[in-house]
Amino acid sequence: MTALAPLTGYQLALLARSQRWLAPVLLYAAFVAVGVQGGQPVLDSLGYGAAALLPVAAWLTRLCVTGEPPAARHCAAAAASPARTHLAALLTAFGCAAALGALATAFVVLVSRWADTDGQVRINPLSAAGAGLLAVLTCALLGTAVGALGSRPVLHGTGWSIALTATGSLLALVTAGSPARLAVNALVDGSHSGAVVLSPVPFAVAVLLTGAVGAAVCALSSRRG
Repeated sequence: MTALAPLTGYQLALLARSQRWLAPVLLYAAFVAVGVQGGQPVLDSLGYGAAALLPVAAWLTRLCVTGEPPAARHCAAAAASPARTHLAALLTAFGCAAALGALATAFVVLVSRWADTDGQVRINPLSAAGAGLLAVLTCALLGTAVGALGSRPVLHGTGWSIALTATGSLLALVTAGSPARLAVNALVDGSHSGAVVLSPVPFAVAVLLTGAVGAAVCALSSRRG
């Protein structure tokens, strides 16, 4: 992991200097600003914010794994191996998405009503924030996996890559049994019942799925570039 630190910093610097992150970040900020109004039930709003993060995480992943010029990518791969370079890009994307989701979670908790959907049961804001962060991490992980599958080295064509990323993001949110859907539904159901429900199982499944996808695409990057 120590060897990945400079690579991750390099990928983060590339992303920051490219300013390509502005589009997904501003889009997510707009979604949260429009969709989360002051005084709405906190758990419902947290579910909305977590769900909106998934396609943004997929978008950030595409930016990270495709933003490096080919010559620079080959130099980095020669110095640290293609697999490690690709893993650093994935970790950068996930870290940025998770940080963005954490900021949104703090904002949602501050402006929302700390009560259930009917306004009858008080919701502890710290418990709500914990459940929201867990859902955010789950969606960020799934979004990173979707973005990894829709980008180099799995797909090199821009058209097919964007189509697969968009379709995969939608399916990850609506497919029955999807960890992202389960995590968001846990927040919505908690808002209706008046009880904060932590959902570690979807998060654990998301970790396993994203880890498997990351290992596969990093191994593939060594052969296909």
